[in-house]
Amino acid sequence: MNNKLRVGILGATGMVGQRFISLLENHPWFNVVVLAASPQSAGKKYEEVMRGRWAMKTPIPENIKKIVVKAVEEDFDKIVKEVDLVFSAIDIDPVRNSSPIDPSGALRAGVISNGVNKQQIIREIEERYAAAGIAVVSNNSAHRWTEDVPMIMPELNEEHLKIIDIQRKNRGWKKGLLVVKPNCSLQSYLPIIYALKKFGPEVVSVTTLQAISGAGKTFETWSEMVDNCIPFIGGEEEKTEREPLKILGSIKGKKIVPNKNLNISATCIRVACSNGHMASVAVKFKKKPTKEQIIDAIENFKNPLAGLDLPSAPKKFIKYFSEDNRPQTKLDRDYKNGMGITCGRFREDSALGWKFIALSHNTIRGAAGGAILIAELLYKKGYVK
Repeated sequence: MNNKLRVGILGATGMVGQRFISLLENHPWFNVVVLAASPQSAGKKYEEVMRGRWAMKTPIPENIKKIVVKAVEEDFDKIVKEVDLVFSAIDIDPVRNSSPIDPSGALRAGVISNGVNKQQIIREIEERYAAAGIAVVSNNSAHRWTEDVPMIMPELNEEHLKIIDIQRKNRGWKKGLLVVKPNCSLQSYLPIIYALKKFGPEVVSVTTLQAISGAGKTFETWSEMVDNCIPFIGGEEEKTEREPLKILGSIKGKKIVPNKNLNISATCIRVACSNGHMASVAVKFKKKPTKEQIIDAIENFKNPLAGLDLPSAPKKFIKYFSEDNRPQTKLDRDYKNGMGITCGRFREDSALGWKFIALSHNTIRGAAGGAILIAELLYKKGYVK
C-alpha cells in the first residue's frame, strides 16, 4: 500500500463532511483530493466556503484549506477522473414549505416540497458514481434497503461484503461498488446485542438519547435545544428498529435477507448534548444468561477485524463499566478515539429479562469514522485498488 487511495468527499461542507475531513487528516492509506458540495459552494476555496461554519474542535487541515470545491453533480466528469473512492455525505436542501417540517425544524425523511423524493435523488447520484468505476461508501440512508447493497458494521457483518460481486454483476459495474453505513442511532446498542447472540436475543426495547450533532447542529446554531429535549426525531425510530435486521441477516441468492428472529421496538429522543448517542436497552433472550455470562461475553468479544491492522479499528471494540454511573456521554464518548463502544448498568428486568446502558460517538463511530473503517476494510480485502 505504498500509493495512497485518492479520495473525494461528497457533501464536504456539512457536519459529517467536516468530520470526514478531520478524521482523514494524515490518514496512512487515503488522501483527500476532491471536496464536493452544492453549486452555491462550487468554485470557491474550502476555507472561504467554511468561514463561520467549521464546527470541529480542530482547525481545517492546511492541505484542505486551498482545495477548490466542486459541485457534486455538475462537476461529475471532472471528479471521477480524480478519485478512486468517494465518501457520500450528501444532503439535499430543497425549497421547503411548512408541511414537511417536523417539530425539531428538520425535513421529514424522504419528503421534498416540490414532490421530488429526496432519497431517490441521492440514490441516483451514488449509482452514477459507482457506474463510473468509483467505490462509493455512503453515510446516507438512501440505499440501506437496496437488496444487493451491503449495510456494514465491520465488526458485526463484514462477510456481507461478498455481495459486492453480485452487485457488480447485476449492474454491469467492473470496478465501481456501493456500500452503506447504518444509522447512528443503533451503533451503541447493536454491538452489545451481537456480542450476546449465543444467548438468542428475541425482543429488544430501546430508547435512544441522541446528541444534536446528529441533526448537523451545534448549540450556537440550534439555541432551542439548550436545556431541552425533543421526544421525536423524524425517521429515526423506523431506522433503529429495521436496520439491525439487515445487518444481522444473511446473503441468500442474489440479495441480503433480513433476520426474522429479532423484534425491536424503539423510541428516539433528541437531548441537549453536543456529541454522543446513549441507549437504554431491555432485552429478552431465548436462553437467559447470568450477569457473569453477560460480562464474560462482552469482555472476551472476539473482534473479527483483529489482525487486519486497519488504521481506524480499535483493538478493544467494547468496554464494560462496572460502575453504576458509567458510561457517561461527556466522559466516555471518545473511547478509542470515538471508535469504541461502551456499556454498563447490566441489571435484571422484570418484563424482558436484562437491561443495560450503551454509548457511542455519533459523528465518529456512528457516521464518518464508521464509513472510513468500511473503506479501510474494502481496501484491505482488495475490493478497491
